[in-house]
Amino acid sequence: MIQPVKEKIILGIDPGTTIMGYGVLRVVGTKAEMVAMGIIDLRKFANHYLKLRHIHERVLGLIESYLPDELAIEAPFFGKNVQSMLKLGRAQGVAMAAALIRDIPITEYAPLKIKMAITGSGQATKEQVADMLQRMLRFPKEEMPTFLDATDGLAAAYCHYLQMGRPEAQKGYGSWKDFMSKNPDRVKK
Repeated sequence: MIQPVKEKIILGIDPGTTIMGYGVLRVVGTKAEMVAMGIIDLRKFANHYLKLRHIHERVLGLIESYLPDELAIEAPFFGKNVQSMLKLGRAQGVAMAAALIRDIPITEYAPLKIKMAITGSGQATKEQVADMLQRMLRFPKEEMPTFLDATDGLAAAYCHYLQMGRPEAQKGYGSWKDFMSKNPDRVKK
């Protein structure tokens, strides 16, 4: 059950080194609506470090424009190309750093978890995720972006919205002792 909130803005990011997707959700009560989605196009930058600077500047710009309360970001999946993974991790880290300097809490979601939350299948395609989001958030088909990285960013935000009201999904405990130390009011003596 999603817990009602007065209003919360969630920025979702799908990290990339060529195209980075983002989506912004507004949650009022228990209802979510899409505010914006788009991409950060990094194809014109040949230098990886310039891409990182552009990611940082653009994510800060998104934060200043939409004033998100929380950031949901897709975690890099493990691929065979180590150099690609390293570059993707850097891109994700730079986006996270932009949120951190604005004191915005960050939650990472595995690609499989995002796909499961949106479509019910961890093997869903980008097109299936985009189609389900369009139906659930009821935005016009004409607003479907050319680059589905944008809907992937929106999917990260929507996955986070679906996790609201489920604190056990966001709290991690290493052991019973860890749980008891963090929740003394919940332990009977």
